[in-house]
Order: sequence, then structure tokens, then C-alpha cells
Amino acid sequence: MRTLYLDCSMGAAGDMLMGALYSLLPEEEQRNFIKRFGEMGLPEVELQVSRDMKCGIAGTHMSVVVHGTEEDESRAHHHSHRTLDDVCTLIQNLQVSDKVKSDVTAIYQKIAEAESRVHNTSVAEVHFHEVGMLDAIADVTGCAMLMEQLEAERVVVSPINVGQGQVTCAHGVLSVPAPATVILLEDMLCYGGDVEGELCTPTGAALLSYYKTECGPMPVMKMEQVGYGSGKKDYPVANVLRAILGESTQETSPVVEICCNIDDMTGEEIGFACELLLQEGALEVYTTAVEMKKNRPGILLTVLCSQEQVEYMEKLLLQHTSTIGLRKRQWDRTSLKRESRQVTFSLGQVNVKVSTGYGVTKQKVEYDDLRNIAGEHGLSLRQVKEVLYQETGIGKGE
Repeated sequence: MRTLYLDCSMGAAGDMLMGALYSLLPEEEQRNFIKRFGEMGLPEVELQVSRDMKCGIAGTHMSVVVHGTEEDESRAHHHSHRTLDDVCTLIQNLQVSDKVKSDVTAIYQKIAEAESRVHNTSVAEVHFHEVGMLDAIADVTGCAMLMEQLEAERVVVSPINVGQGQVTCAHGVLSVPAPATVILLEDMLCYGGDVEGELCTPTGAALLSYYKTECGPMPVMKMEQVGYGSGKKDYPVANVLRAILGESTQETSPVVEICCNIDDMTGEEIGFACELLLQEGALEVYTTAVEMKKNRPGILLTVLCSQEQVEYMEKLLLQHTSTIGLRKRQWDRTSLKRESRQVTFSLGQVNVKVSTGYGVTKQKVEYDDLRNIAGEHGLSLRQVKEVLYQETGIGKGE
């Protein structure tokens, strides 16, 4: 599986990520990227690429020049503000692929949602400061173009060093990481480290949050290319973001199986327990008919969960079933990468689960959506599926 690993031990900013991704390209493709960047239609914006040294490590420094001056995320008070609609309009007019437009728009939607939570306002009322400037739009769009070009199926992000101390921005002096950055990094692995300063910017956080498929240490992979993107500042530690591109031969993750035998609960009680376990985050819950001692029919109740969930799932099983003992073992699970997308057709809208990897793509329409549409239109499930397949090509054979 084509895998991209991002080492964020010195945080992340838009220019650092763009420089690291750019460094992964062959020289001819690098020239092609610079040409396409210059022709995409951002007004008065120029991209300058140079080699830089950080603590003896050669990296790529990407300078976005706007009106002849290199911009900086920390200089927001010198510039006008933009709404999300302004940014989206600008993005839709760029000469880039539809995928890049979609990615950049989605990234700015994430930023707007984070800012709206910070300032307790609606997304429509959010006014972008640092991340709304042309340089940040250029950084995000450049990264999106490079991600499309690299075609990584799996993006693993290391624990992110966010730095420490305080940063001056449009709203005054704030603690590091900035409030919007904290929200954008929710569900990701982060730490403060010993370096004084803002190492992870809002732009960098939004890009990592959007493109990552998982967080953690570098996976087992065959490394093919490595690239370094240099930051603007100098620290005692090399201020670079490292990107490694290669092939991971296997995608496995540990999963724990917890099971127990039950012969003195009703079907309703077992059903209730199974539903509760799924609602609380179990990966899978199922029952198997077994024959127990004294020839009594019984149920083998099995729960699959992550290592982090084991203690909680054990507690739920002991609370909501009649068992007095549990068994557990760990398995390595190989799985396809999964994502959900919405598809609209003449009868309504359905969610489609798309699973990819190992050269395989599988699509499955959510049953609840099909059932609801069938009920609304007085049709059978088969009729709904036929219309969906005729109009979208999705759902054949289900």
C-alpha cells in the first residue's frame, strides 16, 4: 500500500509540509509543479523554492510571495479579513482539478468550524485572519496539489510537537497551541516538548487533520523517498518536517476478542447487551449457539474491541450479562481503509461505505438509508437498489 509518513517532531506549518512533499517528487515533476502552481490563478502570488540548512540538514524552503513580499501567518493585523464564502469563491475559480478544489474547500471548512467554536459564532460569520491570507491559501492549495500527485493511500502522522509558550496573533497574546489549533488537532497525538514557540500553526494542523488516515509511529514500510520541508525560524533543533514515501506491505492493527458463555439469559436481555456494547464503541459483537455442560443449549457472546477499550468492555459485559467470567485473546487484524461518502439520486440521498487497499475497492450502501427511502416511496428494497444502480452505478449485486 502506497504509504506517506509525516514526522512532525518539530510541528507543522503549511510551507513546511509543502516543502517536504515537493522534495519527494522527481526533478522533472518538481518543475511541472512549479509551472502548474504559477498558472492556477492566485492573484499577485509567486512561489519561490530554495534549499535551506537547519542544523546541518538540507531541506526545501517554500516562500509564498504576495505583492512582492513574503507573507507570514503571524502578521494578520496588516491584512484585510475574508469570510468562508470569500475563500470558497476564490478556490472555485482556481485552475486546478476538481479534487484539489474539493480538498481545499473541505480544509477551510474545518478551519471555519474550529474558529466558530473558539469565538462562539456561526461559520458564516467567521472572519479569517492568519489562515485567510493569500499565502495560507497558496500553502493549502499547493499541499493539496502535491497530495493528489503523490497518490498516497495511507497517511500516517507522527505525534505532533506543538511547542510551548505564547504567540502573538490578531486577537492578542495567546498560549501555544492557539485555540483553533487545539480544536483542529482533536483526536490526534500531540505533545509540548522543550522548544519555545508555536511549532504547529492552524494551517499545518488543518492539513494534518484532513489528510491523515492514522496517527502513530512510523509503520513497517519499504522507504523509497524522503523529503525535508524547512520552517522559517531557527531553533537548537533542526526545524524541519520530514516526509517519507514508500510501500507498506501489510496493514495490521491489534484487536482483542473477549468472550463468555451464557445459558441463563433471555433473548431480549442478550439483544439489549449486544446493542449497548456496540453503542459504546465495540468493533463487533456477535453470538454463536453452543452446547454447554449438562447438555444445556447456550450462547457464546463475542466482543471485538481495541486494546484501549478492553477494560471498559469487560466492565459492561460483567454488568449487563449473567456471566461470572470472561476470556480474552489478541489478534492482528488486516483491514481495508474505510471512508463514507454521500450519494444523491432521484429518490433521495444515501451514505456509501467505500473500502480500499491492496488493489481492491468495495462499496456498500447503508441499509438504514435504503430502508428509509423504501418506506417513504412505498417501494421494495430491490426497487430502490435498482434505481440507485441505474442512475449511479452503485449497488449492483447487493
